[in-house]
Amino acid sequence: MKPIQAGLLATAALMTAVSAQAETLRWGSARDIYSLDPYSYGDSYTIAFMNHVYEALVRYDENLEIEGALATEWETVSPSVWRFHLREGVKFQDGAEFTADDVIASLTRVSDPASPLKGNLPAYKSATKVDDYTVDIELTGPYPLLLNDLTNILIFDAGWLKDNNAEKPSDAAAGVENYATNNANGTGPFSVESRTPDAKTVLVRNDGWWDEPRHNIDRIEFTPITSAPTRVAALLSGEINFTEEAPVQDLERLAAAPGVTLMETPSLRTIMFGFNRKPKLEDGRDNPFNDLRVRQAFDVAIDRDLLAKRVFRGKSRASGSMVAPEIPGYAEALDAYPAADPEKARALLAEAGHEGLEFSLVCTNDAYVNDEELCRAVVSMLSRAGFNPTLDSAPQALQTPKRAGGKADVYIIGWATLPMMDAYSLLQQIIHTKSEIWGVFNWGEWSYPEIDKLIEQASTEMDRDKRLALETEALQMAKDELVMLPLYQQPMAWAMSEEVESVMQKPDNKARHWLTRLAE
Repeated sequence: MKPIQAGLLATAALMTAVSAQAETLRWGSARDIYSLDPYSYGDSYTIAFMNHVYEALVRYDENLEIEGALATEWETVSPSVWRFHLREGVKFQDGAEFTADDVIASLTRVSDPASPLKGNLPAYKSATKVDDYTVDIELTGPYPLLLNDLTNILIFDAGWLKDNNAEKPSDAAAGVENYATNNANGTGPFSVESRTPDAKTVLVRNDGWWDEPRHNIDRIEFTPITSAPTRVAALLSGEINFTEEAPVQDLERLAAAPGVTLMETPSLRTIMFGFNRKPKLEDGRDNPFNDLRVRQAFDVAIDRDLLAKRVFRGKSRASGSMVAPEIPGYAEALDAYPAADPEKARALLAEAGHEGLEFSLVCTNDAYVNDEELCRAVVSMLSRAGFNPTLDSAPQALQTPKRAGGKADVYIIGWATLPMMDAYSLLQQIIHTKSEIWGVFNWGEWSYPEIDKLIEQASTEMDRDKRLALETEALQMAKDELVMLPLYQQPMAWAMSEEVESVMQKPDNKARHWLTRLAE
C-alpha cells in the first residue's frame, strides 16, 4: 500500500479508516452479474462471481487441475455410476449442515427441464443418497468429462431452497425469478451482505468457511462500471482498486500510471457471430442465411486482421477456430481464415440472389471486450461488401432474450468452453441440434445430423485421443458449413492499484479472490 503521508498530526481515527480500506477489495467490472442464482443463466462470468459464495463438489486448483472441494474423494462404481464422498463438518452461511440432501436437491434443480444450466450436465441421469455423506451420480452411459462439468455446479442448501420456495430454477433470459435471484446461502469464502442490481453487490468474509483462508479480504464491493473511461478514472482516483476489464485502448496509459499494475495474458474466449437458421426470419421473410453462399459472403466481408489492429490495438488473436489453441480438440488447420475480399462477398451475394441484403446484427455493449466498437466496425465492412445491416446494440440484459429467443438475424456470442475447457463444450452446447440436453445455446436452431452423430460418439468415448479426433472432425464439418463464424480470441487485461498485493490470473479469466491478498 502507498505510504500514508499524514504527518505528526495523524489521528487514530484516520489510521482506523485506512486500515478498514485496506481490507476491502473494491472491484470495478464492465458488467453486472445476471443474478445471485448461479443456475439462472449459462454465463461463466456470473457463475465465477457466485463461486465466491457457493461451492461445487470439485474445483480447479491454481494449475487448473481438478481437486476436491465439497467432495473429498470419488470413484466409479460402474461405467455409468460415480460415487462421491462428501466433506464433513461444512456449514452453510445460515448455519445449516452440508449433507448429501443438498447435493441431491442441487442436482435435481440444475437438471430440471426448465433449467438454463441443464446443458452443463449433458450425461446426467439421476443422483442417489447412499448415506448422509455419500452420493451416487448415475449417467446415461460412460462419460469422460463429468468432473470438469461438476466444477460449475454450485451446491445449494436443500432446506433453504424449500423454505423459500426456490426448488425450481430461475431463468434470467426468460425473466423467471424466485428467492434465489436476489438472495444467497452458500458454503463459500464470502457471503452476500447486500445487492442492488446494476449498482453494487457487497460480499463479506465468511468466518465459518471450512477451508483455510489464503486471502485477507474482509469485504468485496463489486460495482459494475460499463463506461471504460469512467472505469479507468475510478481506478486512477482510488474509487476502485481492481478491475478485470482494463480497456485495451487505455493499457499504455495505465502502464505508465504510478501505483498501477497490469496483468495481461491470452484469453480462452472466442468471439463469434451466429446466424438465424430457422425457415423464416422474425419479420416473416424466407431466411437468406440458410444459403451457405450468404454465410460465405459474410465471412469474406470481414477483415479480422484490421479488427485486431484498429479495435483491439493488436491485443486480440485473429482466428478462424471456434476454440482457442489451449483447448483440447483444437487443430491448427481449423484456425485458417479467409483474407477480406469485399468484391468476392458481393459476387457471392449476387449469385445467391441477395444483393443489398437487409438484416439486423444484435450486439451487446457490455458483455465482451470492445463489443460495440467491434460491431460498428463489422457493420461498416459488411456495408462495403454489399450487405445492408442495421446495428442493434444494447446491454446484454436486453439482448439476451432476443438472442436466446431466436429473434436475432445475426448475433454476437463469446465462448470459452468453461468450465469444461474442452472442445466438447462448444460442440455439445452450441453446435448440436437443440433438444433437452443438447444445443442449449443453439440460438439459430440449425441442425446437422452428421455432426450430431460425431458429437454423441465423442460424449461416450473414454479414450482421450479417439475422443479428441472425433471432436476435431466435428469442428471441421461445422467450419465447412460456417455454422458459427469465429473472429478472434479476445484480449484479457487486469489492472490493480498498489492496495492489491497479489491476485491469481489464469487464461479462463476468472477472478478467484479467495486467493487474493491486499497490501497491509
